[in-house]
Amino acid sequence: MKKVGIIGVGEYLPEKILTNTDLEKIVDTSDEWITTRTGIKERHLVLDGQATSDLAIKAAQRALIDAKVKPAELDLIVVATITPDMPFPAVASIVQDRLGARHAVCFDVSAACAGFVYGLSVAEKFIATSVYKNALVIGAETLSSITDWQDRNTCVLFGDGAGAAVLSVVKTGGIISTYLGCDGSKVDILNMPAGGSRNPATTETVRNRMHFLKMQGNELFKIAVNTMTDAAQTVLKQAGMTFSDVDLIIPHQANARIIMAVARKLGIPEDRVYLNIERCGNMSSASTITALCEAVQEGKVKKGDIILLDAFGAGLVWGACIIEW
Repeated sequence: MKKVGIIGVGEYLPEKILTNTDLEKIVDTSDEWITTRTGIKERHLVLDGQATSDLAIKAAQRALIDAKVKPAELDLIVVATITPDMPFPAVASIVQDRLGARHAVCFDVSAACAGFVYGLSVAEKFIATSVYKNALVIGAETLSSITDWQDRNTCVLFGDGAGAAVLSVVKTGGIISTYLGCDGSKVDILNMPAGGSRNPATTETVRNRMHFLKMQGNELFKIAVNTMTDAAQTVLKQAGMTFSDVDLIIPHQANARIIMAVARKLGIPEDRVYLNIERCGNMSSASTITALCEAVQEGKVKKGDIILLDAFGAGLVWGACIIEW
């Protein structure tokens, strides 16, 4: 098995920013209420006409430049998203065409907020077993397209954005361990009821606002804290490490209270947990990779550092990954 590492990262956040003050004019809420309960102050939203593939391509281009890899050298493109441009074909196919990555095999991964970790794990296995040489893994979302802007409990949480990572064989470091999980008995806690074969679009589904995401927030909070804690402990055990070996934890940016609760349960000081939720909100599959990209750009991730990615989302799915940078 070959060592596989991330050799380049890139992100793209749409230029439009929606602040908590802006939301006060849309629904019955306040900056204080949102900040206290979520840690979010603002989020980025797509401009009119922008789709998930547009965000993914911009992030991918930046990651390829960072990695010094040409599109034609890509063998695999994996896009993690729950907000594709359309039900089919895959966003990855659109990205392949617009990048000019003619030789790349392409598919999407639907694992909600754990999507990037799922995609990273899949791509790593293809490279480690010498099936492919270079892979591009993207987490991209336009959650504003499935957000109910009349629901004060959910519309304050989500934002749009994309992040990308280029994977290849490395001589030292790289991905040390990955851990994935799912509990399908709890699919009703967080989902979008209509738009699929169970409830195809009708006048009734539109009238009942079934094409927007629905969330049981209180129940999800408790499960998220316990599951992310367990995922972090499990992946470290697999790697033969302890939390004292970890230089930085980059969790899915779901909610600042969830993240800090996980850190407390793990006994991790706050200065070893990276957050960008205040500026970006919850971007589902894009959250973990954009946070990683920003941490690298800010110099908070250095060569030889041990990084822990930890994510949890609808499905219910979860994933964690240990990387030596």
